[in-house]
Amino acid sequence: MKIKRSLAAILFEQNKPLEIGLIELPESLETGQVLVKLHYSGICGSQIGEIKGVKGPDPYLPHLMGHEGCATILEIGEGVKTVSPGDLVVLHWKKGAGIESNPPQYKYQDSKLNAGWITTFNEYAVISENRCTTIPKETNKKIASLFGCAITTGFGTIENIAKLKMGESVVIFGAGGIGLNMIQASLLRNAYPIIAVDLTEEKLSMAKEVGATHIINSKLKNAEEEITKILGGNKLDVFIDNTGIPSIIELGYRVLKLKGKVVLVGVPKKGENINIFSLPMHFGKTIVGSHGGNINPEEDIIRYLKLINSKSINLERLISDYYDLKEINVGISKILDGEISGRIMIRF
Repeated sequence: MKIKRSLAAILFEQNKPLEIGLIELPESLETGQVLVKLHYSGICGSQIGEIKGVKGPDPYLPHLMGHEGCATILEIGEGVKTVSPGDLVVLHWKKGAGIESNPPQYKYQDSKLNAGWITTFNEYAVISENRCTTIPKETNKKIASLFGCAITTGFGTIENIAKLKMGESVVIFGAGGIGLNMIQASLLRNAYPIIAVDLTEEKLSMAKEVGATHIINSKLKNAEEEITKILGGNKLDVFIDNTGIPSIIELGYRVLKLKGKVVLVGVPKKGENINIFSLPMHFGKTIVGSHGGNINPEEDIIRYLKLINSKSINLERLISDYYDLKEINVGISKILDGEISGRIMIRF
């Protein structure tokens, strides 16, 4: 390959800042692999979870990170047919069309460096073909990166998992990058009321701006009582949890109507379990998990892009700040401290 080295952010130890360094790329592309030049990458809650170790000890350390981005294809390996050099692509963690290649073999200081089928916290990356979706070259690159996770998970969860209907009530607990997209998607489906719950006024202000009909600061008020008041004695149709906190999931289960649905997007820490009375589940109350919104990247990314062109949604206002790769730990710290209302973007 023409590109031999790349600047990258590396996770060496959980609960520690990422280290920035030059990594060595593989000498050549294997079957199904493509080489890309990153333009932008989002920092998703999943990466924060990796850093914090919410799923337990990480057996793959040290490794590269990132799973949503926008890039240009530079080279393609044998067998690749869905993308070509020069294509502008969305990089996503959900499997799409094309080959699922072997993960790339990177090195750092002559030692093996682990990576999955997609990483986006590196200036140049070797990606599996099925984690790339071609988009029109005139697409805004900043926004395009959000289609790797934030937009597709948010919209897909509302459309495919919650299956929200016109006039149904919804609570979105956690109004970060994904939650804000869920609010926009709920508005497009004419849900009512659309209740956003969070701990910070800045996030709630943005939630109101993008379509929440009601907002609750759960740091200042009892969320369950406030939800009950807003519903006027009725029970809730859909409760979406983006926090992974068991007590919040249990709250959602309590305020649901008999055939209501709790949708789990946030992941509880390993060992933390929910405690519910399961009898209502025999009569239609459900708890279901969202795996990236169950989207089909090849179909849904292009379909959701049309919403921008029709001005049905505005995504630039969901981006809170931009940082260069060398400043990535600053952005991560602001996310951890709750200072950021939308998505933090890494620019290359």
